[in-house]
This record gives sequence, C-alpha cells and structure tokens, in this order.
Amino acid sequence: MRLKEHGKVVLVLEKNLQGSSSSNQSPSAGSSRYSVMAGTPDKILEHLLEAMRLDATFSDPLDTLAGDFLLTYNVFMPTAQLCRALLHHFHAEPSEGSEQEKAVYSLSKRQKILRLVSQWVLLYGHLLQADHSAITLLQNLSDFVSRDPHLCSLLRDQTQDRRRNRTLENGGGSASPQPKVRSTLNWIASLEDATLNNSCAIGAQDKVPYDVYRADHSCLTVVLPVNASVRDVLQSLAHQEGGHSERMLVKVNSAGDKSGLQMDTIGVFMSLGLNERLFVVNVQELHTLTPHPEQLGPTVGSSETLDLISSKDLASQLTDYDWNLFSCVHQVELIYYIFGQHTFPSATTANLERVMRRFNELQYWIATELCLCVEPGKRAQLLRKFIKLAAHLKEQKNLNSFFAVMVGLSNTAVSRLAKTWERLPHKTRKLHSALERMLDPSWNHRVYRLAIAKLTPPIIPFVPLLLKGTGTAQEFQPGRVRVRVLELRWPGSNSVSRSDPSPTVGLQDPTPALGPLLLRETSSPGH
Repeated sequence: MRLKEHGKVVLVLEKNLQGSSSSNQSPSAGSSRYSVMAGTPDKILEHLLEAMRLDATFSDPLDTLAGDFLLTYNVFMPTAQLCRALLHHFHAEPSEGSEQEKAVYSLSKRQKILRLVSQWVLLYGHLLQADHSAITLLQNLSDFVSRDPHLCSLLRDQTQDRRRNRTLENGGGSASPQPKVRSTLNWIASLEDATLNNSCAIGAQDKVPYDVYRADHSCLTVVLPVNASVRDVLQSLAHQEGGHSERMLVKVNSAGDKSGLQMDTIGVFMSLGLNERLFVVNVQELHTLTPHPEQLGPTVGSSETLDLISSKDLASQLTDYDWNLFSCVHQVELIYYIFGQHTFPSATTANLERVMRRFNELQYWIATELCLCVEPGKRAQLLRKFIKLAAHLKEQKNLNSFFAVMVGLSNTAVSRLAKTWERLPHKTRKLHSALERMLDPSWNHRVYRLAIAKLTPPIIPFVPLLLKGTGTAQEFQPGRVRVRVLELRWPGSNSVSRSDPSPTVGLQDPTPALGPLLLRETSSPGH
C-alpha cells in the first residue's frame, strides 16, 4: 500500500500476514495489520501515532511498530527533529468534527505520545540525559501533564505499572515510593530498569587508559575519551612528552605487521585486535619497530590451575563474567555498529565490541591452553574438561561462550591432535559430536536458531550471529527511508536480571590466563 501526497510517495505499507492471523487476539488488540516499509520521517511518525496502542511497549514480540521506530529513528531522524515533531503533534488540534470529537481525538493522541515518550525513556534511559532537546521535551510535557488531571493520572499509572513489573521480574519485594510526575529528572530517575543501568557500562564520554609504546618498548599511558581520535592521542602524548617532532600512531601485531592510523580515525581504544599494540614512532623508527614481548604470548599453560576447578564451576564463573559484559550492551549499539562511527561520531559501541572481543579471547585461550600442554595424557584430560565446559555453558544458556569454546576446539592446531582425541572416552567423543551440531551453518544456522527459540530468558546469545542476522534502516531516496528490522532485540531482553546473582564483584575475569594462540606444534611429539 502506497500513500501519496502532492504526487509523491510518502509512506509504503506492507500487509502483516503474521499479525492478522496470530493467536487469539482481536483485531483491535492485536498487532498492527501493516508493517512500515518506507516513508518520510514525519509520515512514519504520524502513522505510528495513529496505529499504536495505548498499552504498546518497545519489547512487544507481536506488535513491533513502536519498538522498531524507537530503535532506528536516529538513523533517519535526529533526536532534535523527533522532539520538535512530538511536541507539534502533542499541541496540534484537529480541524474537523464536533467539539467532543476533537477533545476525544486530542486526548487519545496525547496519551499515545506520552506512552511513546515513556517507552523511549525506558529504552534509552540515561543515554537521553546528555541530549538537551530530549530533556527540554520531557520538561515541556511534564509541565503540561501536571496541569491536566487525565494525563497526569495516565502517566502516574504507567510509571506504577513499570515499577510493579520490575519488582515481579526481580522476584518480589515492595515497590519504591512513586516519583512525582512534574519533575523531569524524577521521570528519568524513576526508570530504574533502564537498559544501561549498569556501573560497568562504557559511555561515549567515559575516559579510558590508552597504553601506547615507544620503539624501545617503554610504555606511555594517557587517559582519554573512549571515542578519542588518533589526533587526540598524539596531542596528549606530545603534551606528556614535551616533544615537537613528527610522530605517527601505528598498530603492530605479534607477527610484526604494521598498520598506520589516519589522523581522523576515531575509537582507537576499541579498534585493537587481541594481539595488537599501539606504538608511537617517527618515520625513522618505523622500519625497526618490533612487537612487544607481551605479544609473543605465554610459554607455560595453566593446566595445573585448571585441575583445581571443576568444569561446572568454571562455566558458572564464565557465565557470571559474561553476563556482566552482556548486560552493559544497549540494543541501540547494534544500530551504531552497523552504520559505523562516521554516521554516529558521538556514540560508542564499546560495550558491544567488548562482548565480541571476549568471544575471541575465549576461543584463543582454549586453543592456547591445549597447545601449551606438552604431556599427551594431561592434554587429553584438559580436552575432556573443555568439552564438558562447553556442555555446561550450553546448559546455562551462555551460548556466546559455548560457541567460543567449540570454535576453539575446532581450531586447526587442536583438531589435528589425532592421538590426543583418540585418548578421549567414547562417551566424551559422542558428547562433542552432539555439541558440534550446534555449529552447523547450513540453512542460516537453522539448528542454532531452533535451539534458541526453545529457551527462556535470561539468555546470552551468540552475538556474532546476532549481528549477522540484524536488519537495519537504510536510506533509499532523499527525504525517505526504507525500514527493515529483522532481529534487533536481544533474546531474553525482557528479563532485567539473571536468575542466579553473580557471586563475583565487578568484572573479575575467571579464566586463569588469556593469551594469543600459539601455532608452534607443527612437530610436537606424541600429540
């Protein structure tokens, strides 16, 4: 269905067959009959306010209209433009109909706007506190609502319902006192279940330490924002050293390969690979640059330490650590990651990239430990422990670490240890074969997708595959956008906490030693 104004297409809708035939809901209470495929930003917002229900939520699995818009609006509609449009719709009066019909329509429209804004704040949490236009909108709406008894009662009920739901999801307890409606800051602060309510989350303006090495391998540490550019890093280093010579920032990996960074490159902190280091050098020092000794990796494994830890306990500790990382990731970081920092220079994907980095750390740690274990008998015991570790991770629904362990076991340096695999009991080899089926990529990872569909939250999904299957919003004509969101929500995103609280404090890494992969077993005896 195409809607035209002045001879131009302003909205494209597609019949939602799934919504029209779903379950036991009536048409009025069910999901939207049409999905928005394309349109101008203002027309998409107008359609949303007409079609959305008063009880709509951004996490509704059936009616995804509100959630899809809130997650993707900043691609085609800056926050300032959205705030102006919402305020315009809030104060707009219908031009046709009786006075009673106009009043009913205006009240319904304002209720929907308050519902949408409430879900917006609930989804983004304190990410909006740094946005002046968002705070101004909330203040204007709060002032207006405080003078309208009907709207004031509605907003109070919505806040109370959210807090009641959060209390039930956390396993009981009494709800906190109700916040005052007319205070904008209280409106934001009342959303204690906001997505980024985690002290370990990295914000776009947060400062982190940058370890930068000289050619002689001495280290300089500067503290800069996580999104600092190469120019910012070099200026800070020049200020610290007091030098004026022409310097460049270079990434060096363990093989000695060098990659110079452009001055305008941002997000240097999260751009490093597992075994890369930052070096600051001049042109003369570049050809003599060698990797730092730390990059060569460990020479002794941790098999003796691992003997003291059961595979189940290790899986629990890994899951607690991973959950801390995963719970820091905001859903909108997927949008930032897909479109890149050039589109959202003031945003950060540090939390999402930290989870993906963790996947690589774990898979290479598995392979490294097995390669560093020289004695065949102990290596077979360690291999058996890691297979059991994968089984426990799957049981605990930590699928990201499960895949990391299984990919580590599938590494060529490990899979070629034929004599080590032969030492495994038949039951263990059978267990490994069963677990390996989850890695089957055929039919778009159908085995994995069917398995995760049967799980209940909380879940830590296989993040790389989640990113691969994520649809986005993309521009297809000036002034219009095409919207397609496939898998933008975390599996288990409706759950606000893990069912078993973490016994660890902060982000304490439970793995005894994380090191780069050592591929030095080409002639290892007795493998």
